[in-house]
Amino acid sequence: MILGFSIALIVFSLLLMLLVLMHKGKGGGLSDMFGGGMQSSVGGSSVAERNLDRITVVVGLLWFAIIVALGILMKVDG
Repeated sequence: MILGFSIALIVFSLLLMLLVLMHKGKGGGLSDMFGGGMQSSVGGSSVAERNLDRITVVVGLLWFAIIVALGILMKVDG
């Protein structure tokens, strides 16, 4: 059981990193350093960006739940 949660944690960690890196920079941070500040926003966020936000939040919550479950399992097992 612990092995399964550990593998799931690795998979969700990589997925969360990928999703965060896919987000468009809002400016004022590291995104400006790499040229993200030169893009102009025409009007609000698109449907794809909002869906990416929702997916990122869901994956983040699942990642957190796996960490909590893994902690509980390790405390009970150890």
